[in-house]
Amino acid sequence: NVRFEIKKGEKVAFVGENGSGKTTLVKLLLRLYDCSSGEILYNGMPVEKMNTRTYRSAYSTLFQDFNLYAASVAENVSMNQNPDLEKVRDALICARISKAADQLDGIISKEFCADGIDFSGGERQRITIARAMLKQASVIILDEATAYADPENEALIQQAISKLVAGKSLIVVAHRLNTIRNADQILVVANGEIVGWGLQEELLQNCPLYRKMWQDYAGSIEGGAEDV
Repeated sequence: NVRFEIKKGEKVAFVGENGSGKTTLVKLLLRLYDCSSGEILYNGMPVEKMNTRTYRSAYSTLFQDFNLYAASVAENVSMNQNPDLEKVRDALICARISKAADQLDGIISKEFCADGIDFSGGERQRITIARAMLKQASVIILDEATAYADPENEALIQQAISKLVAGKSLIVVAHRLNTIRNADQILVVANGEIVGWGLQEELLQNCPLYRKMWQDYAGSIEGGAEDV
């Protein structure tokens, strides 16, 4: 019982309680899983008939869990052993991390390199945003990308994400409902099914689950839970 269409340039949000199936939908879109029934179409073509590498090149994905590697800053951004340093530097500056832009040859992690560079959690997240910027994909997927950020870093990450997604199709998996109020579509997922869709105002009127989620979220802000 999952059926939806995402048009070019749209901002679409998946919301739902933990375990509802939001991340599974993302992994199906990326072909980390293939459908056991039904189909996913990209520009009208079943994705199973497309070259997997070519299909995935259309996406840049930021998960709440991500990896940086014991390689240079430039290699971590480009995922290439022969990076274009000017493009890497520009991406890092756009991602609001000039510290990394000034140390492109430095090795990330002191665990494997005595002269390695340590970055904070927010800085590491922004390096992955620079990675997505450099890729220049047409569809951006954000799966709880700011889940572990403190307020200061979250603001910087959101500024970087705004530059990343400009003019792109955007799919957001979110618990912080204030971040997706202006989405073109909000899809409410429960037990692996879509139980509501539309604009926020429509869902508050017509979707009991979304209305409860919004009330719980608003209450958590008033109670200070957002600062924990």
